[in-house]
Amino acid sequence: MISWISGELIELWQTNQKFFILINCQGLGYEIQILESFFLKLKTNQISNKNITLWIKHIKKEDSDSLFGFSSKDQRNFYIEILNIRGIGSQIGMSILNKFSINQVINAINTQNKNLICSVPGIGQKMSERLILELKSKFKKELQTKAVTSNDEFHIMDDEINNILGDLQVTLRSLNYTNNQIKSILPIIIKETDSLTKKEKKSSFENLLKLAMNYLDNDSSNIVR
Repeated sequence: MISWISGELIELWQTNQKFFILINCQGLGYEIQILESFFLKLKTNQISNKNITLWIKHIKKEDSDSLFGFSSKDQRNFYIEILNIRGIGSQIGMSILNKFSINQVINAINTQNKNLICSVPGIGQKMSERLILELKSKFKKELQTKAVTSNDEFHIMDDEINNILGDLQVTLRSLNYTNNQIKSILPIIIKETDSLTKKEKKSSFENLLKLAMNYLDNDSSNIVR
């Protein structure tokens, strides 16, 4: 079973609404389907390190083997939970995470927002009800502790900033920062985005991530002292 792959980025391409990369891992080329958000960061050089690591879900069928890669363990595990729901296949699962961040899906589950889930191609009313019901029971306790404070608390109206904040929260959790630490840094990050132009917003993820980590690491150092 493949848990994760680390290697050199060789190529990336898009086929319809599917996004792929080719990674050279010790002389073997792995073709992996990834999320659109990660694809765009690679394409626009927002991720400077071309030696990348992806958490993998390997799906084996009679006529094919497919690898699905995610930038964080949280994303991969959430994807696996989605696939466990009857009627949701690998591509619908990718479509859900292409359209929404984990926090947005969690909020939709908590508020039973069926219309939001139904906006994903391939998901109808019955399937959205099943998804909300099964995930809510499966993550009954985890949903409350895993979701960092909603961006609504800070009255953010900009969808791009909301998406960036959602990605930042997922990435910081994958780096083992606590929810309380992440919550404390959000106002600083939001203030930093106020002066960004529309063009800068699209290329700001990596800089904002570094800023957040610097604040959190310095704060941790002060506590240790």
